[in-house]
Amino acid sequence: MTSDPQQIDTDGSGNGAADPAAEKNTSGSGVQAVPYTPADPDAPHVRTARVTVDAGDDRGVLDRPWASLGYDEINWTYTPQGRRTLGTIGGFAETPYHVRPHYIFNSGTGLGLLHWGSGNVYHEDADGNPFYDFTIADLTYDTIVGTGHHPLVELAFTPRALVPDRAKEEFAFESSPTLYSEYEAGWWSYPPKDYAKWGGLVAALAQHCLERYGEEEMSHWLWELWNEPDISYWRGTPEEFHDLYEVAAKAIRSVLPTARVGGPTVTGGDKGVTFLRGFLTACSERDLPLDFVSFHTKGAAFSPWRTYGPIGAPAPTKQSPSMAKMLREIDRMLAVMEEFPAYTGLPAIVDECDASVPAHWGIYDNANFAYRNNEYYPVFQAKLMKKVLDLNARHAAQVAEATTWSFSMEGERYFEGTRSFVTASGIEKPLMNAYRAFAQLGDRRIGATSDAAVAVDDLTVVGAGLAEEVDVLAGRSSADGRVAVLVWRHADDQYAEDDAPTVVDLQVDGLTPGAWTLQHWRIDRDHSNSHTVWQSVGAPQDPTAEQLATITQRQGLERLADDVRVTADGGALTLQVQLPLPSLSLLVLIPGEGA
Repeated sequence: MTSDPQQIDTDGSGNGAADPAAEKNTSGSGVQAVPYTPADPDAPHVRTARVTVDAGDDRGVLDRPWASLGYDEINWTYTPQGRRTLGTIGGFAETPYHVRPHYIFNSGTGLGLLHWGSGNVYHEDADGNPFYDFTIADLTYDTIVGTGHHPLVELAFTPRALVPDRAKEEFAFESSPTLYSEYEAGWWSYPPKDYAKWGGLVAALAQHCLERYGEEEMSHWLWELWNEPDISYWRGTPEEFHDLYEVAAKAIRSVLPTARVGGPTVTGGDKGVTFLRGFLTACSERDLPLDFVSFHTKGAAFSPWRTYGPIGAPAPTKQSPSMAKMLREIDRMLAVMEEFPAYTGLPAIVDECDASVPAHWGIYDNANFAYRNNEYYPVFQAKLMKKVLDLNARHAAQVAEATTWSFSMEGERYFEGTRSFVTASGIEKPLMNAYRAFAQLGDRRIGATSDAAVAVDDLTVVGAGLAEEVDVLAGRSSADGRVAVLVWRHADDQYAEDDAPTVVDLQVDGLTPGAWTLQHWRIDRDHSNSHTVWQSVGAPQDPTAEQLATITQRQGLERLADDVRVTADGGALTLQVQLPLPSLSLLVLIPGEGA
């Protein structure tokens, strides 16, 4: 999330409002000042690719950076649709996800709104004595834990009773029928006026959660201060933030001595780099608790961000998310961590790692958000997670989580184009199926290469977007020996088309000789794609029960073909896969003749 009602960070850089006419996708620095086009829009398509997998080449534990999600609207956690969405993910996930909602300390009624929420925990009596209401906190964390996940508790933002007087004096606000009040507009972003009361609030929440969920459950939780303090979410100084972090960390540790605390959850631009470096310096100099380092990256803020055009109008300029921008920002943040040897080994948590901002806008704001509805997005996510793992191979500092800021938007139209796992009526979007595919990869990473992959060894030469590629990620289950191969075709251009598929020759070595069962799952325009099915029944905004049934029957991860028996002669198997643009195939080899 990189905007608020007062200052809109249109380029995702943390540098405030950008020139709306400058059709750029930048990180606010020389890291990438380039247009939204792919590296070479005239490059030929990838016609053939050779993918080689060695099931006997054990590369160690398969890291799972995809196992986390977050969202602004904390009060939608526990709605029926929110609960079902988290439950669906918990039902197929191979490991519990960390779930990070905003606004636990914001004051309010608990009514869920786009880009807003309120935990409404902190209150004061007539004499200024604090007391706490954990009603919404309980609903939120009960749902997260009850659906098989663990909270990443974002300690934010300032409750109304702790808003400092200077906010009331300096914050520009003019009353309007379309705005609630000064508090919702931005008072919440000021440092609390009483750090002792803030520390008491943090300790009270930790104590309440310890009593409610127990020490074992809470050993999996993460605790983080604020969100994006390098931009207008924090209207204080870096030094004030360092002080508040010290108060928060000590308050948590006073209740939970082994709690994992971290930050500073900055944006990926120049301001974020400067803030991160200052934060790590302060933690080092003060010997503050620090168990993980967090930061964000976004692949695009389309220009114009909102078009205010006719309903259904095409985008005035065709634009696409830039994975290259995201990787450059992650690469730079890992390098900052490596400036501090004491912190290089800490997990890096990219707890907003998203193709474009904001989450709550869709195709009616700018038609370029259409990729969020279709097969492009899940394939993008698969490629992104593999490239994050590639970056890890180049760095001492390691990304542990690359959080999708995607959840569920209440009250939207069908396939609104928001960044979400589900659309109206809880219909699962194709994005969900990328995460279903991840869950089948097994616990051990195995060697896998493609001769048509785009390397990220030198991010200065890949241009504005990654060119078309075929790449692969493979794993093996230590429980039953099954081998899973995730292979995709993708380009950083949602408008790229090709009538012909790429022919992929897949060689799998290192198998136990004998019979195997091959499962072939596919995400493309015609498979695992509720959006295509919705369009095929007329794109209704008030679908009948029959239409809903037709759509939901096709919303899950689908097989491309029936299971077949194959034989690994000499421990090797050769297969051929045809990949449309964009698409993803998951091939699962199960020992024996029956799945």
